[in-house]
Amino acid sequence: MDEATSVGTGETKEPSHDTSKVWGGIDLGGTKIEAVVIDEAGTVLGRARHPTPGDGDPSDVVQGVYGALKEAAQAAGTTPQRLVGVGVGAPGSVNANDGTLAHVGNVGRGWEEPYPVAADLGDLVGSRVVLGNDVQVAVAAEYRLGAGRPYRSILGLWWGTGVGGGLVLDGVPWRGRGAAGEIGHMVVKPGGARCGCGRRGCMEAYAGRASMERKARKAVRQGEKTMLFDLMHKKGRPRLTSSIWDKALQQEDPLATWLIERAVRMLGAGVASAINLLDVEAVILGGGLGTRLGPAYAGRIHDAMSPHIFVPERQPPVLVAELGELSGAIGAALLSQPPMK
Repeated sequence: MDEATSVGTGETKEPSHDTSKVWGGIDLGGTKIEAVVIDEAGTVLGRARHPTPGDGDPSDVVQGVYGALKEAAQAAGTTPQRLVGVGVGAPGSVNANDGTLAHVGNVGRGWEEPYPVAADLGDLVGSRVVLGNDVQVAVAAEYRLGAGRPYRSILGLWWGTGVGGGLVLDGVPWRGRGAAGEIGHMVVKPGGARCGCGRRGCMEAYAGRASMERKARKAVRQGEKTMLFDLMHKKGRPRLTSSIWDKALQQEDPLATWLIERAVRMLGAGVASAINLLDVEAVILGGGLGTRLGPAYAGRIHDAMSPHIFVPERQPPVLVAELGELSGAIGAALLSQPPMK
């Protein structure tokens, strides 16, 4: 299913299901807003997906978030106003204490200054709204409910519009001073390609979907042939979504194949360096591209890591996120729940 498709799935439970204690979760991405409603155990009772307003300012994005949440709540047999709390996982600089979001480059028209997302959304839903980093909350969900359950320490690698990361170390989500896990901005080639962050040589400059699209557009202007943009126009998309990259790979499109293979090499080098530093037990691969390309590309990333691993006999597995495209929204909802006793 494409990132920007508007969906309200039929995951509605029977009316007898107790909806008196349910929480909402939002995964705010560059192309889509994913919303879920969960119960105390983390079971998804309703979900919805809406496109992110491509030209919207922050207030438009908040309205889009509310629309997706309302649809997910309806699928769960409730309303946003009956939710105990709502969590939002978002890219950019998150100030959880103030409920603000800043330095958001891939959402709407983007914004630099802190915007009170929690307060604005809280006014609409009438309940507590908490913010968290999108990848950190997704990795926490995978640790608690998904592919990370067998392990005490994991590294999340979220491969999508950008490249994000998250850490759980010895059972504790590690956020550092608020920006831990930004693996996409590890330098894999000093003085290399310019990243969307303005620096050069970041992993995201080679592997982020937005960066790969910029490279593809430049190649087309220089006369290279590709089906990527024909597929984009056929699907009516304004951007190269994960499904378009997947389709082009299946058709063995030369440019798409070269760009993805280059991305895998850079991911392998960067992730291996993180493993050499942290020695975690497993890598969880998520994000739009990660979940779309699945186990085959998890294996390729694992192979690309191998030449760089300092202790090769302890190279950790690379596992695809079990919660798939819902890991971010479920993690955001868990963020709004009280801590487990």
